[in-house]
Amino acid sequence: MAIIHYTNDMSHIQIVYYSSGDSTHRLAEAIQKGAAEYGHARLLRILPQHIQHGRYPIQAFADELQDASAIIFGSPTFMGGPAAQFKAFADASSANWCRQAWADKIAAGFTIGGNLNGDQQCTLAYFSTLAAQHGILWCGLEIAAGYSPEGLNRLGCQLGATAHSPDGKLHSSDLATARHLGRRVARLANRMSAAALKKEQQT
Repeated sequence: MAIIHYTNDMSHIQIVYYSSGDSTHRLAEAIQKGAAEYGHARLLRILPQHIQHGRYPIQAFADELQDASAIIFGSPTFMGGPAAQFKAFADASSANWCRQAWADKIAAGFTIGGNLNGDQQCTLAYFSTLAAQHGILWCGLEIAAGYSPEGLNRLGCQLGATAHSPDGKLHSSDLATARHLGRRVARLANRMSAAALKKEQQT
């Protein structure tokens, strides 16, 4: 793999996720690895001990989220949607919604379920709605299932990266798809940053 030379205008990606065990965390790490090829990528794992009285202390991470050029949401799918721990983060983000403080960033999402069709699409739809609430631009997958030489997007979901793990083990295709999503988000974030800088220099 080529050595990455970081510059100040490279994308900063925040991967915000909840993982009850290891599977969602490993997907987050794969996304981080892909994004790191084109920018800076940081994991922000939501832990149960963070949540006090049902609220997530989002102000503790306000600067990091504000400075990010992209935010990638992740959670296992529980009962047809994201876990309650992630929802606590989403609810706490309403302070930023009022000011549209995250507007014009890029967002993406990833999830995992125990069944092939465990309503993972509903979790990704929730993430995309959350992004729209904040004025963030959604980034899905540009890979049609069954048409990738590398076998990416084997579950055929365009809205984001999905995984199926009935036994806690992750399929290599799902991990590769997660890395691809990380790369795509970072590339697009870099492109948007470069375009904004060019426009600023022309004015």
